[in-house]
Amino acid sequence: MTTTKRGRLSVRRTALVVEVPEVDDAVANIRRDLDPMAGKGVPPHVTVLFPFVTADQVDADLVTRLEALFRRAPSFEQSFLDVRWFGDEVLWLASDGDEHLRSLTGLVTTQFPDYSPYGGVHAEVIPHLTVADHAPIDAMRAAEASLRPRLPIRATTTHVSLLVEQSSGHWTRESSFTLGPEASQ
Repeated sequence: MTTTKRGRLSVRRTALVVEVPEVDDAVANIRRDLDPMAGKGVPPHVTVLFPFVTADQVDADLVTRLEALFRRAPSFEQSFLDVRWFGDEVLWLASDGDEHLRSLTGLVTTQFPDYSPYGGVHAEVIPHLTVADHAPIDAMRAAEASLRPRLPIRATTTHVSLLVEQSSGHWTRESSFTLGPEASQ
């Protein structure tokens, strides 16, 4: 359990994500300064499903189900081609692997229909890699300008990771699930 600022206990969360270490050289310093999740141990990633099960629901049966599920999805190549914004609050990288990423989300939500992406608060879920979140606007604009010349960034996607929030608020990788063979293009 995690204790909130008001002293109440809250449930530790989990997320399914595609980790993207290939972008780390370009975004590590920016994320460290402008994305609070980076300081909590969350690697550069594209979210497949958040929130997912609670941490106390992660067991061998769930891991086995996820292993079988993700083996059905092909691995794929993607490139991060553009820097975009959600309003003036979130700076993110857009991928040409959008269709594959949406497919992963669909695969999980079909198998686990009780879990909607972002709890169902967004009408459309747009796969993205967050670089800066609710940071000072001038710092985010500077980050955007520094990132544009570094694009595109190519990435190979072969795994989906299960991240678990610890009682400290830090996130760790609990499991990693291998995707199936690459889809022919």
